Amino acid sequence: MDLARQLADALRRVREEAGLSQVEMARALRISRATLNRLENAAQNMTLKTLSELCRALNCKPGDLFEPGRLKLQSSRLRRPQRPR
Repeated sequence: MDLARQLADALRRVREEAGLSQVEMARALRISRATLNRLENAAQNMTLKTLSELCRALNCKPGDLFEPGRLKLQSSRLRRPQRPR
């Protein structure tokens, strides 16, 4: 399995384990739902910026995403971005 597919699978797994919809996860990552869908299906490669946002939102390191079971999440752990006032 290539790295892009592993990252796509990890992204979907983390989102589903947290009980989040694609819309909720996309908001937390500051990307569109359509982009998240493409990332989860490995139809688009994740940018470093999106990877950084994912790790920020999950409070984890990139390597944590490649170890199944390492991140045990609840939706409350996912940090949503602050809205500008």
